[in-house]
Amino acid sequence: MSIIDYLRTSAEVIEKSATSEIADATGKAIEWMTEAAGNNAPILVCGNGGSAADAMHITGELVGRFLKERKALNCICLSANPAILTAWSNDYEYETVFSRQVEAHGTKGGVIIGLSTSGNSANVVNAFAEARRAGMKTIGLTGEGGGRMAEHSDALIAVPSKSTPLIQQVHICLYHYLCEQVEARVFADAP
Repeated sequence: MSIIDYLRTSAEVIEKSATSEIADATGKAIEWMTEAAGNNAPILVCGNGGSAADAMHITGELVGRFLKERKALNCICLSANPAILTAWSNDYEYETVFSRQVEAHGTKGGVIIGLSTSGNSANVVNAFAEARRAGMKTIGLTGEGGGRMAEHSDALIAVPSKSTPLIQQVHICLYHYLCEQVEARVFADAP
């Protein structure tokens, strides 16, 4: 496949993602994230592999800045602390490494964003279950169908593809939009 074909294929998946279902789920996510941020409730983010890197990217945009000079938001990446990840996984199990952190940081009114291209990452599914017990909203960014995360997501943003790299490319577009909109709404008076 040439680069031209690859970019056209990427553009097709982005185009297929421009649906009312994704728009509605994204709208709910923005509303809940804005409310959490406005109340200084936590926004927790997690994922594995490339999705772990995306989770760190989201956290960097919300704690640091996206487009505006403004105060930091209460956002924690659950896949960014190697001491917690390795200690808990070694002593207990990897499947609960995120839910344990939700137990530590999650509060009613908070939000968790989980990224999994298959939607079947057990540690993300378990984190969502723990988040719901804590009274948090769950936002799933997945691939086609949503996998096991579908039933645990209050807002499911499922990219219509089964190709991991293409799903991740659309996830970047989606979470950049989430960050832009949350920042604009929470800091409407900032330049």
